Amino acid sequence: MFKWKKLGRIYDPKIVKNKDWMNGYAQSASTLIFDDFIRVYFACRSKQDVNGQFLSYLTYIDINKLNLFEIINIAKEPLLELGGLGTFDEFGTNPASVIKVGDEVRIYYCGWSRCESVPFNSAIGVARSFDNGNTFTKIGKGPVLSYTPNEPFLLGSPKIKKFNDTWYLWYAAGSEWIKNVGKPEPVYKIRVATSKDGINWFKKEENIIEAILEKNECQASADVLYHEDKYHMFFSYRNSLNYRQKHGGYRIGYAASNDLQSWKRDDSKAGISISNEGWDSQMVSYSHIFKLKENIYMIYQGNHFGRDGLGLALLTK
Repeated sequence: MFKWKKLGRIYDPKIVKNKDWMNGYAQSASTLIFDDFIRVYFACRSKQDVNGQFLSYLTYIDINKLNLFEIINIAKEPLLELGGLGTFDEFGTNPASVIKVGDEVRIYYCGWSRCESVPFNSAIGVARSFDNGNTFTKIGKGPVLSYTPNEPFLLGSPKIKKFNDTWYLWYAAGSEWIKNVGKPEPVYKIRVATSKDGINWFKKEENIIEAILEKNECQASADVLYHEDKYHMFFSYRNSLNYRQKHGGYRIGYAASNDLQSWKRDDSKAGISISNEGWDSQMVSYSHIFKLKENIYMIYQGNHFGRDGLGLALLTK
């Protein structure tokens, strides 16, 4: 069983002023560790337009490596430009996951497009950086992970890792839309793709984590840690409907594997949940695990799907 000690909120979106493109939210963090600082990538939202629509951009903050609550730099502009007319990432790039391999940094991101009968659709793209993650260039106009007959829509929530010369991309795949009062709601489950180069992917197109809340339980953000000779997955899950409040909202789940193929779920071992009060008292989700010297940390988002910022927790057991 894991035990995480919550250290507090490391980023509140309200501190950013006079940036229309970075108007709020901090969603789906991912880190790169440098000599003197840690770069925390995440997605933010722009101001809403007259129709109540917003755009989603990738951005970052740099935090002091010796004091993880000291922000020393905030991105001046979006990390990636949105896609052109009709492309898969025309209206957003969220969430994302970053990895460094040799001299190259890659960011795998979910691109958003708007729809008529349902609110949105998504697929997964990738961009490369050769200047330590300061600037990124998309490898093309289209996604690297997209729809198939068995995965007809909604591919998103990428989490990238490389183990034993194989690339692993855990992602969420949509299975259906549920009609609900107001607007349809998506159902999605965690799946995995593998690759030898991180560009061309093989998908089994199978759910890998059992559902426990209900048949239509939604799952996303599967971050995998190799620790003490075992693979540990921390992921997010929620009810399919009525999930925008404390009851039924996002929580962090846990599963373990010896071979990255078969996963055994046991959420009681996750070791972290909502607080009794405050900015993460209704939701905890979209966790990201990183190592710093001998310590293991978790960054996670709190209430209102990241509207209230990002928190930090330390593994103590």
